Amino acid sequence: MLPELPVADGKPKAAVLVPLFEDRDGDMRLVLIKRPDSMPTHAGHIAFPGGRPDPGDRDPVHTALRETHEEVGIPEEAVEVIGFLPVINTVEFPLLVHPVVGVFMADVELTPSPREVAQIHTPRVADLAEANRWVFDFWRDHRIWFFDLDGDVLWGATARMVRFLVGLDILEG
Repeated sequence: MLPELPVADGKPKAAVLVPLFEDRDGDMRLVLIKRPDSMPTHAGHIAFPGGRPDPGDRDPVHTALRETHEEVGIPEEAVEVIGFLPVINTVEFPLLVHPVVGVFMADVELTPSPREVAQIHTPRVADLAEANRWVFDFWRDHRIWFFDLDGDVLWGATARMVRFLVGLDILEG
């Protein structure tokens, strides 16, 4: 049975999918995107596929699945939603984000949207769980975590969600 979706101040402001798949070697991998430098917000950032709800979206799950299909081509029906991470309030831009965790089969072809995705990263979850590969700094009294992702930097709200997913942190407001 699917866990109940956490509620955060009424309707969500954004939803992301935390897409997991098992590769041919049996390793669990995570799908992350690099946003193009041309984006008006979060340009060049590493993120989960997702975004703000459209008027027709039923709930954060639908938003996350729709946005993931638009951004990386994973069909909604190919994803099995297995749970949720706690709602996160981003620091740089005040925004409540619902992280929806889902798994899909590795044979789904990832196809980046040229408008919304500059690159797709599929790191091994085991690598992301290695505490010694993470570094942090402080910004506005917040600890900000960083992870080198093949020359790109995973940081901010997405890094916090990833660290929570792999058990390195508890998520704080």
